[in-house]
Amino acid sequence: MRVTITLECTSCHARNYLSTKNKRNSPERIEVKKFCPKERKVTLHRETK
Repeated sequence: MRVTITLECTSCHARNYLSTKNKRNSPERIEVKKFCPKERKVTLHRETK
């Protein structure tokens, strides 16, 4: 049930991180604050397809 997802920065739209999630426990898109190396600060990263 675990699927690989890509996390994209909401401000610069760089796809920085790969992660996994359980689709049964969290069917909605994940939003996590992570470090963006392009902007060199912590920004909100959202799950993409």
